[in-house]
Amino acid sequence: MTAHGIRYPFADPPAEGEATVLADGALWMRLPLPMALDHVNVYALDDGDGWTIIDTGFASKRSRAIWNALLDGPLAGKPVQRVIVTHHHPDHVGLAGWFITNGAQLHMPRTGWLMARMLTLDVQPTYPPETMAFYRRAGMDSTVVKSRQAERPFNFADCVVPLPLGYTRLVDGGTITMGGRVWDVRMGNGHAPEHATFWSRDDNLVIGGDQLLPSISPNLGVYPTEPEADPVADWLAACETLRPFARNDQLVLGGHKLPFTGLPLRLTQMIENHHSALARLIAFLATPHTAGQCFPPLFKRSIGPGEYGLALVEAVAHVNHLYQAGQVSRHLNDDGAWVYQAT
Repeated sequence: MTAHGIRYPFADPPAEGEATVLADGALWMRLPLPMALDHVNVYALDDGDGWTIIDTGFASKRSRAIWNALLDGPLAGKPVQRVIVTHHHPDHVGLAGWFITNGAQLHMPRTGWLMARMLTLDVQPTYPPETMAFYRRAGMDSTVVKSRQAERPFNFADCVVPLPLGYTRLVDGGTITMGGRVWDVRMGNGHAPEHATFWSRDDNLVIGGDQLLPSISPNLGVYPTEPEADPVADWLAACETLRPFARNDQLVLGGHKLPFTGLPLRLTQMIENHHSALARLIAFLATPHTAGQCFPPLFKRSIGPGEYGLALVEAVAHVNHLYQAGQVSRHLNDDGAWVYQAT
């Protein structure tokens, strides 16, 4: 509980292989992740003769074993008939293909399906030249550049089962019936393109994925596939778009951390947090810096090796936003990195 109106009705997450009942026919479960953010939340909605599950976790032996325990235990042996994927990131789509091969149907946004299909097929044994050029232009630390040149990159296919050819598209403004409820589909953006969120018409449940999280902000990253992207603008616009639908009594089921109430305040916080970060960044860029040198004003904490990659792509996102807004200029330095300065 906080003093600002954001509350956590469930103090503890479900243990591995167990489920917490959130409401009639709505279960919360959790799967492990091998990273600093060490878990992802998944949900199951009871459709009577089977289940709809929301997101799936990484494709790994451990995740499959946990799901089998859940299917035999809290899910009472009933089949998973439908898989809903909120967005294409591996911790959410990883095992969707596994469920599909076992008889489930797949529902997800078109952009997420296309991204997941593309990235699963794009297996790279080494970092391609375009990627290394992107890192240099971002001002990546030279020791990290050398390290990456010598190692095999992470590939989407390492932890994502290939998706089927066919799926059902989730559309902004549409509706879907799950767990005895009718849900409005509203798309977010910024953290992932066309990120699906679901808002129950019948009670106070909201499924937020990574678009609606308490206490942490999802990564807003720019990648070599779209180096001039402005996910910060997309994120701020999405928060403003979702604001009119938020109520204090809604129980928000996020992709990480604990379910919470107080969504109107949380959306305000998420908007203000990025505006504050941009203001600090503008002040910092009174002196020229690369994106890789902008960690102190953005994160206000030390960034370790395990966080470096995500921090760098988020720094690029914020300088891109300022550059496209005309608030900073940029030029290439002798090392081939963009150097930004407040105009």
